[in-house]
This record gives sequence, C-alpha cells and structure tokens, in this order.
Amino acid sequence: MQDLHGAYEHHDCVAVQGNYHIAAQEDRCSPRTRLTIPSQLRASGGRAFQTIVHDLSISGFSAAAINRMHVGQVGWLTVPGLQSLQCEVVWWENCIVGCAFAELLNPIVHDNVLARYQVSTVYRSAI
Repeated sequence: MQDLHGAYEHHDCVAVQGNYHIAAQEDRCSPRTRLTIPSQLRASGGRAFQTIVHDLSISGFSAAAINRMHVGQVGWLTVPGLQSLQCEVVWWENCIVGCAFAELLNPIVHDNVLARYQVSTVYRSAI
C-alpha cells in the first residue's frame, strides 16, 4: 500500500473486525487529507505530549511521535475543539506514528476539522 509520498508502507497491520475493518480498508485506498493540526497524543499509562497531526481520515491519522510507540498500544488524540479520541497504534517509523481510531470519526466532525485546518491552495496568475 502506498503512503502519502507514493512510497510503500512497511508496517504490521492490526487485525480489526466488522464494519470498521471494511471502512478502514476502503479509506486507506483513497488519499488521506494532508493538514497540520497542533494536538496532544497520550499513550495509555503515559503523559500527554505535543504533536502535529500530518494527515487525517475518518478511520485514523498520522502524527509526529519522537518517542517510540508500539503496534497495538492504545492512546488518545486530543485535537483542539474536540473530545479526546481513542486510537490504537498501527505503525511507527522514523518518529511518525500511524493510528486507527477506536470508532470511526463522524464524517461531519471530519469535515469540520478539515475546514478549520486544511491549507487551501492559492493560485496566482502570472499576469
């Protein structure tokens, strides 16, 4: 499977069942939305740390994580304006963590987050 940069991802997948599994697989087949969201991430039993969410979908996200996180580790992502979202680490590589939400993000909530944080492209005329 290709990541945002067109490179193939090399990580272990977490076995997930039911509708979530189907939606998560469908979502990974489409591009995730790149953005920059200053957030907090807390691993179960650990202290929260500041992070930047790099991409977001209804099923998960990737974010900066200087400290090693382990596949299967449970955590909570706190995005400004939203309640903490439970997630599970799916992969960690080169200080970037990929997590799947415990419950799919409501599409309306997803769209509202995108509207607040997605960088809009400005086209300038050469004239």
